[in-house]
Amino acid sequence: MGDVSAIDTYTATALQVDCTAVNPCADRAEATKQMLGVIRVISGNIAAASGFTKGFNGTDTRLIVLPEYFLSGFPMGEPIARWQELAALEINGPVYEALSKVAQDRKCYLSGNAYEIDPNFPDLYFQCSFLIDPSGEVLLRYRRLISLYSPTPFDVWEQYLDIFGLDGVFPVADTDIGSIGCLASEEILYPELARCLAMRGMEILCHSTSEVGSPGLTPKEIARRARAIENLCYVVSANTARILNSPIPKESTGGMSKVVDFKGQVLGEAYPGESFCSSALIEVDSLRKYRRLSGMNNLFSRQPLEIYAAMYTGKTISPPNTFIQRGRVDVPDRSHFERRQREVITKLSESGII
Repeated sequence: MGDVSAIDTYTATALQVDCTAVNPCADRAEATKQMLGVIRVISGNIAAASGFTKGFNGTDTRLIVLPEYFLSGFPMGEPIARWQELAALEINGPVYEALSKVAQDRKCYLSGNAYEIDPNFPDLYFQCSFLIDPSGEVLLRYRRLISLYSPTPFDVWEQYLDIFGLDGVFPVADTDIGSIGCLASEEILYPELARCLAMRGMEILCHSTSEVGSPGLTPKEIARRARAIENLCYVVSANTARILNSPIPKESTGGMSKVVDFKGQVLGEAYPGESFCSSALIEVDSLRKYRRLSGMNNLFSRQPLEIYAAMYTGKTISPPNTFIQRGRVDVPDRSHFERRQREVITKLSESGII
C-alpha cells in the first residue's frame, strides 16, 4: 500500500446490468458495434445512478464495478480462435477507448471484465479484469488464473512470468481512493488468490461475476463475505442482470450484487434486474484503522504463512504450461480442458489426496 493520506468517504456501486451475448454475431465488426452500443447505455446508467446516490447520501461515486464479460457473454462451444475473433478486445482498440471515455466523462474509477488479446500470445485470449482511472488510463489488467474452459496465464506460465513477472500476475493499483485489486467470477471461491492480492496491499476487491441468481446462500455468496473478513478488505461484487441473445433462460442470473465491508457486513445489495442498488459508502480510513488494531478479529495479522508454504511446496495439483509444446504455444481444442481435469482427478486419487 503506497499512499496513506486521508481519503474522503465516497460511494462505490456494483452496477448490475444486462449482458448481450455476441455468440450470434457474424464477425468482429458486428460484435464490436454491439459492444459499443452497450457501452453508451452503461455510460448513461452510471450518470443517472451517480446523480441519485449523490442526492441520497451526499457523496460522489468514485468507483463503478461492472459484471463479468458484460460486453460479450461467454463461449458456448466456439473454438478458441472463433471466440477470439468475436469477443476478445484489442488492448488499444475501439472498445477499450470507449470504456476509457466513460471513466473520463463520469469522473470515476471503472472496473469490469472482458476477454482480450495479448500481443505476446496472439493465438490465445485471456479473461481480463481491468481498472481504468478517471483520466482514462488503464491502471491494471488482472488475467483470470483459474478457469475450467478458457485459456489462462497458468497455461503458458513460464512464458507469462518471463514477460510480466509476479507483479503482472497479481497487480494492485495504489489510487487516491485506496489500493484496488480484481478477481473474476468463481475465483472468489479460492482464498489463496485474494490473499495474494492482500499481501500486495489490496484494500478494495473488485469482483466482476456472472452467476446463478438465488435467494439462498450460494458458494460465491458465502465466499464474498469470507474473503472480506479474512483479508480485512471491502468487496464490491457486480453480477449480471440477464444474459440476452443466448439460449440460456434470461433470468438465470440476477441479484447477488453486493458491497461487503471489512467485517463481512453487507452494506448494499441488488435484487434481480438491472440495478444500481448495490451501492454503499466506502470508508478507507476506517479500514486502515481497523487493520492496525490488535486482537482476535485481526485475522490477517495472525496468519502463519510459513505453515502453508511448507505444505504447498513441491506439490502440483493442476500442472502449468499445458499449452506449451516444444517451447511454443500450441492452441488445443475445447476437449483439452475436460481431459486435463480428469487427469488431475486421477492423479489426486492415485496419490491418496482424494
